[in-house]
Amino acid sequence: MTTMAEQEVTLMKGNEAIARAAIRCGVDGFFGYPITPQSEIIETLALDKPWETTGMVVLQAESEVAAINMVHGAAGAGKRAFTSSSSPGVALMQEGISFMAGSEIPGVVVNVQRGGPGLGTIQPSQSDYFQATKGGGNGDYNVIVLAPASVQEMAEFVDLAFELAFKYRNPAMILSDGVIGQMMEKVVLPPYKPRRTEEEIRKECPWATMGRTSNRQPNILTSLELKPEAMEKHNLHLQEKYRKIEETEVRYETINCDDAEYIIVAFGSAARIAQKAIELARAEGIKVGLFRPITLWPFPKNEIRQLACGKKGILVAEINAGQMVDDVRLAINGEERVEYFGRLGGIVPEPNEIVEALKNKLM
Repeated sequence: MTTMAEQEVTLMKGNEAIARAAIRCGVDGFFGYPITPQSEIIETLALDKPWETTGMVVLQAESEVAAINMVHGAAGAGKRAFTSSSSPGVALMQEGISFMAGSEIPGVVVNVQRGGPGLGTIQPSQSDYFQATKGGGNGDYNVIVLAPASVQEMAEFVDLAFELAFKYRNPAMILSDGVIGQMMEKVVLPPYKPRRTEEEIRKECPWATMGRTSNRQPNILTSLELKPEAMEKHNLHLQEKYRKIEETEVRYETINCDDAEYIIVAFGSAARIAQKAIELARAEGIKVGLFRPITLWPFPKNEIRQLACGKKGILVAEINAGQMVDDVRLAINGEERVEYFGRLGGIVPEPNEIVEALKNKLM
């Protein structure tokens, strides 16, 4: 068995890791449009030319709307297809994501967030949390949301996102930001695995629109249903699926929580900064730990509630105006004190700012 030390370690950006992991994970197609700070994803794919080695299709669409609808079509045929963009671009994709959720089509969207609202700034932010976790398009639906906190996780979450998307026939999102997308770290890329054959796709995806066969009627994938009773039945089916995902797919990480009197809750790049803040706080004798949600949906509400029990206070650190803090407060349900700290406009907080916020708000 090959150990981590024996595997090839490469220095690259988070965006590059996404692209190169997709090639290695047997992805069939990428459809996207450039926007800062995620343009290296499509640029890396263009430079590496996977169509010459694995047969993977790489296409720059004419817009973000076109890109998500290309993913919709390819994924509907059982293909592993994904797109990437940054905040304003993902906003344009919301109709297509809602259509995919309603049609139960398993594609993947990568969002390397930047500050807003509107065109905002090209600097990092985490202000798309609500959009990603609450269903940014129309209707009652959820997207599986993974929040990487390192370049290594950017690479690892590509295959995981596709695994979850196809397991539940549901769109999945990798919600990153400009810090993780642009920073360079050592990364071990996943091993190559072949793209599935057409026969394998037919076997694994009997629902896919791959044309008529002799032993079944044509598959029809649609989110349209004009009969309200039938539409309600479909919605109830979706809600039952979401409950199953919430029961089985929660992921999170805890650091220094065993003896902690205070807990910092943070995701993505904010969690990395919070980890350093914890080191500074403990050097001052403040016992504080980190709870990092990895799945933002399904949100680890039960795990946060259990961990928070008996603590002196919870600080939610985000690079936005306060979004995940609502989910933390709902999870804890008033049993412990919860405060928020964040920066806006693309400003990334310093670790000492988080320590000061902890002292001022909770001590």
